[in-house]
Amino acid sequence: MATEEIRRQVVIIGSGPAGLTAGIYAGRANLDPLLIDAPADTEKQTTPGGQLMITTDVENYPGFSEGIQGPELMVEFRKQAERFGTEFLEEWINKVDLQSRPFTLHTDNRIIMADTLIIASGASAKWLGVPGEAKTPDGFGGNGVSACATCDGPLPAFRNKHLVVVGGGDTAMEEATFLTRYAKRVFVVHRRDKLRASKIMQEKAFANDKIEFIWNTELVAILGTQEQGVTGVHLRNVQTGDVIFDCEGVFIAIGHKPNTDLFVGQIEMDAVGYIKTNGHSTSTNIPGVFACGDVQDSVYRQAVTAAGTGCMAAIDAERFLDHLPIEMPSGEEITIEGEHITADRQLIITATGEVIPNEPVLE
Repeated sequence: MATEEIRRQVVIIGSGPAGLTAGIYAGRANLDPLLIDAPADTEKQTTPGGQLMITTDVENYPGFSEGIQGPELMVEFRKQAERFGTEFLEEWINKVDLQSRPFTLHTDNRIIMADTLIIASGASAKWLGVPGEAKTPDGFGGNGVSACATCDGPLPAFRNKHLVVVGGGDTAMEEATFLTRYAKRVFVVHRRDKLRASKIMQEKAFANDKIEFIWNTELVAILGTQEQGVTGVHLRNVQTGDVIFDCEGVFIAIGHKPNTDLFVGQIEMDAVGYIKTNGHSTSTNIPGVFACGDVQDSVYRQAVTAAGTGCMAAIDAERFLDHLPIEMPSGEEITIEGEHITADRQLIITATGEVIPNEPVLE
């Protein structure tokens, strides 16, 4: 099978709120963006559209006073991006090269060249892999099981209920504390006899009389029915053995993993793997490569903040492209400042007519 070559001014990786917003803005700027996302894969837990595709009621995205279903919101995002000319491609990217321009991305069937690249591949919640944890209909994900208290905790399904939070780090303490605003009682299940969370987060959780800790215990399975959702959990205490514990909701809070494996060794990341961006921009340490959404945000991780940074990334990419030299039929290049670079790239003719060598200045 022949390998197709595609070149675009803007290539976007990821079709969550960040990637689709970047597509909307890049499309409106007539940059002919190509958006690439992984195909749906149950085993690899990938869903085009990101985490909102497995979220039911979204009540905190502006513009929807009565709330909206996560998949429905993503459909609207995609339609809007398509309206402005964003093209979509669902293929696995096997390799990227960010060391030379244009940047190249390799799939099974295509080599894609990008003048600018927007990485919006998101982050995935870490899961335990226990029975009942998978998304419906295979488990209770979206029907009583969640990995985002801020997203789902205020929903009617969890209000005034007994909820279980699994984990012992800062994420778990943040989730448990947040859920006490809505839940009747929150039970933190942790497999050790002490927490890994920071001292201030521990103190905050211990001081909350709506939080109870279940120590030295692991979650074995999540129980329930498709009609009722979650009805309980199967717990295993290292000292007392197995027990069925009644609850109406389970929040897995063992952290998130940014989807950045593809870029390891090529772009600057923090210790966890989140892509580092510069100051108030979405630019990375590689000129022409931008990152937005949960792939670079370990703090907020909300649809509205992801969409905001998607907007920023598209504008950053547009401004970057505006300052690139444009190749003319004669072979010379012209910059936005009016400089002419000769076809042999040896000379630069400035807007005032001055001719200067196109070579680095040695100090």
